[in-house]
Amino acid sequence: MKIALLAPFEERVPPKKYGGTEVVVYTLAEELHRRGHDVTVFASGDSKVSCRLIPIVPKAFGSSGSKRMREAYTYQALVDVALWLQKEKFDVLHNHIGWQALLFKNLFKLPILTTIHWVLDSPCEAAMYRQFQDMPFVSISNNQRKHLPELNYVDTIHHGLDLRQFPYNATPGAYLAFLGRYSPVKGPLEAIEIAKRTGRRLVMAAKINEFERKFYENEIKPQADGKQIIDLGEVGMKGKVELLSNAYALLSPIQWEEPFGLTNIEAMAVGTPVIGMSLGALPEVIKNGKTGFLCKSVDEMVQRVSQLDTIKREDCRAHVEQNFTAERMASQYLALYQKLARTA
Repeated sequence: MKIALLAPFEERVPPKKYGGTEVVVYTLAEELHRRGHDVTVFASGDSKVSCRLIPIVPKAFGSSGSKRMREAYTYQALVDVALWLQKEKFDVLHNHIGWQALLFKNLFKLPILTTIHWVLDSPCEAAMYRQFQDMPFVSISNNQRKHLPELNYVDTIHHGLDLRQFPYNATPGAYLAFLGRYSPVKGPLEAIEIAKRTGRRLVMAAKINEFERKFYENEIKPQADGKQIIDLGEVGMKGKVELLSNAYALLSPIQWEEPFGLTNIEAMAVGTPVIGMSLGALPEVIKNGKTGFLCKSVDEMVQRVSQLDTIKREDCRAHVEQNFTAERMASQYLALYQKLARTA
């Protein structure tokens, strides 16, 4: 098939460091290309993929500048995407940007499949998606659908990993890990509390968005003493794998309805169990008592740390091999591409 993948422009594909959606687009593009499909990725010019890349913006514009400025760049880029799609025929466009791209659907003139990568609890977001509710959407967890159940969901497709990038490690270290963003909703303060109450070292690696920098400076940085609480800052793929591989467990004390949580399957892929809050998609990702623990409170997470020896690291790896691979993800998406192309 001739497949166009439309990636966000804020980060390159794959991201140099933090970036969930861009990791998914990269993993999917590489697997589709490996299978022999004609894949084109519309992304920033500093992206690096094995298939064809069309650089819609010269360089990823990140989280700098105002939200309004970033939105302006995105709309300008989508006009250029529309021009490309008018002069070249594809079987399907797989949209990873969201409703913004659907504003141009009459200019794209081809089947469009949209994967939603965010929580749909914003009234503004919900209002925009409802304008296109009959178009085909993919949710990344079943829980994600509850905020906007009226959309035309054609499948739930959990994210998958290229397991060659995540080698299994049977012998972990003794520290707890926190990975993601320094945002209140991700639970970094709760992770620090768990570490202090259990007497464990906590190694943290996370991105700081500018609009959350004050939270980091006031709440996180003062507690990072370099001994019990260690702050590595934002790390790339190599640093992420090293952090997760040598961890006793990943802490995922989320405070929101997270639509998926890529770090959780990355941890389990290398054999590291996850202790997380039973919110959002985590009950679909973590096998409670088998690959980690789902908890209702910080108190329960603290208690579960002492029970981690009951979790077998090989079971964590097997769970990912059975449910969260790039091969499985690509096969599910290909089935949808083929169906859309046939009915176009």
